[in-house]
Amino acid sequence: MSQIQQIQSENGKLMIAHEGYIYTVEKTTTLKTFFLCKSRDCKACCHTNLSIDTFLSDPTSRCHAPNPDLIASIQLKNNIKVRAATMEEPSSSILHSALRNYPILAASALPKTETLMVTIRRQRINDKIDTDGRLPDHLRKTDRGEHFILLEDEELIIFASKTNLSLLEENKHWFTDGIFKMCPDDFYQLFTLHATMTDTIIPLVYGLLIGKSTNGYHLFFEKIFEQDDFQPESIMTAFETGTIKSAKEKLPNAGVSFNFLKLSGDKFETEDEHFRLRVKKFIALAFIPLSDVVMAFDLVAEQFDDDADDFLDYFEKTWIVEPIRRGTGRKKHLFDHKLWNIHDCIRWYSSIQQFS
Repeated sequence: MSQIQQIQSENGKLMIAHEGYIYTVEKTTTLKTFFLCKSRDCKACCHTNLSIDTFLSDPTSRCHAPNPDLIASIQLKNNIKVRAATMEEPSSSILHSALRNYPILAASALPKTETLMVTIRRQRINDKIDTDGRLPDHLRKTDRGEHFILLEDEELIIFASKTNLSLLEENKHWFTDGIFKMCPDDFYQLFTLHATMTDTIIPLVYGLLIGKSTNGYHLFFEKIFEQDDFQPESIMTAFETGTIKSAKEKLPNAGVSFNFLKLSGDKFETEDEHFRLRVKKFIALAFIPLSDVVMAFDLVAEQFDDDADDFLDYFEKTWIVEPIRRGTGRKKHLFDHKLWNIHDCIRWYSSIQQFS
């Protein structure tokens, strides 16, 4: 007879697995533990000793087929919960390590990646603030003992060490990003400031913001600029109006741009492969010299059918230049080409996303 496997339910309750079947605890006496089949419609039961490693009464007959794939799925969740609660490695590393030992034959019962990532995050220890509303001491310093809290109040918390600020001061090209889904409940987003180091873009400053208003970004940049005489030559942002406006006001001498590639690619997703290919040609406008943008737009626009007029009108008015009347001239565009054209800029987006 196969061995008894002890596993846990989603709620952390004890269960056992045996020959593809799962049993839950019904009751425990001074002599043995009683188990019932996990399936509600099945009346199968069994008894084990108190250490739950030997059957005192073998499982009775079941009314359904075994499901070993479900057992593998539960064991996977149990393993990542233990690792997430005891290790400080990234969630992606925990998941990758656990999946390496997952049986291929049980792939049909494998939970979605998003579900497993949520399971991992929920196991992380929730550090509590102290009686004064401050973060605990071990979160106030880096592993090297440097102070890590630059600002701490109810509307904004900024994390940055002196070493990170020194690296930021040395870099002339900055990049920002906002993460909204993985953020403490009391805040709206994790806003990050990045720079290059040995040909890699790395995050140097982290800010927990309660919203995405211009005032919030103003406060973030003000606190950063109080630390040193920063003189960046350029700053590239995600497409957030508040970020762009604040960056232009706080850095009047720096070029400010945003990620037109990601924005355009997201907005015009469609199942029409031919249409998607033509749209990608418009996305390529970000890579050509500024002086050629309008001419290149006209060349690509000629390849679209008449039923794409609404899309072409939107794109032209927003990103290129609004026509006064076709063939008679153009008015000012909504977004300056310098905001989204990256012909002379560092390629940044993929590097930043690996930290998100």
